[in-house]
Amino acid sequence: MVEAFAVASGKGGTGKTTSTLALGMALAERYDVTVVDADTGMANLLFHTGLDDADVTLHDLLVEGRDARVGDAVYERFGMSVVPCGTSLAAFEAADPGRLREVVAELASETDVLLLDSPAALGSKSAVLPVVLADRVVVVLQPTVPSLSDGLKVQEYARSYGTETAGVLFNRVRPDEDAERIAEQAARYFGGTTLASVPESDAVRAARRAGEPLLAHAPADPAADAFREAATALDVREGPADPAADAFREAATALDVREGDAGDVADRFRSAVLPDRV
Repeated sequence: MVEAFAVASGKGGTGKTTSTLALGMALAERYDVTVVDADTGMANLLFHTGLDDADVTLHDLLVEGRDARVGDAVYERFGMSVVPCGTSLAAFEAADPGRLREVVAELASETDVLLLDSPAALGSKSAVLPVVLADRVVVVLQPTVPSLSDGLKVQEYARSYGTETAGVLFNRVRPDEDAERIAEQAARYFGGTTLASVPESDAVRAARRAGEPLLAHAPADPAADAFREAATALDVREGPADPAADAFREAATALDVREGDAGDVADRFRSAVLPDRV
């Protein structure tokens, strides 16, 4: 059984990649976790994990004719399996977004939790496919009304393809911001729950400069504690899903239900519908 989460925001600068890796490391204490940099146009997860010199990346798996296996792009880092994406503009232009389905299908058959670090905007098929492939989405926000608006667009699009919201994660929260009031507003409009409120931290920038996730670089930092709180609040579904929800998902996205053997799990992602609109 695997559950795939898209970590999305609707706008850059919210700390989405930091959040993806922090959640991944915290969840890896209980689950087998695979993190994928699905932001094929503006990838940066490789810089957060010391993989900027990786020989094979997600781009190599998405470009037709490249002699690369999915396993070649998987690196064991910080207790997780990490699939970085390259930064080449030429590779991005040559990549076929539809091939991500097969990559995710193969990865999903060998993990418990799959985290897809998604592009910030919803302007192309390659940007929205991670949200469509996911079971649920974690929306990363800053405690501002514009950020809520951007996040709501992500949620609306995700729901149109049967992907529900697992929860909202407020990140980079400054002491002078009224995070509690914004969280109350978010609770009225977003699905799931407020997972945590992560304070702004210099340790996050230091971790990136060191090429390490926050929880590896500064495990005792208050921001790291908040991310652990978020991971605890994220209810990873280990048992069979609700039949009604599965029926809706099947109708909306042509995905198979969540139960079954590894082959069934892989087929669920292989059969995902490539969006014909963005």
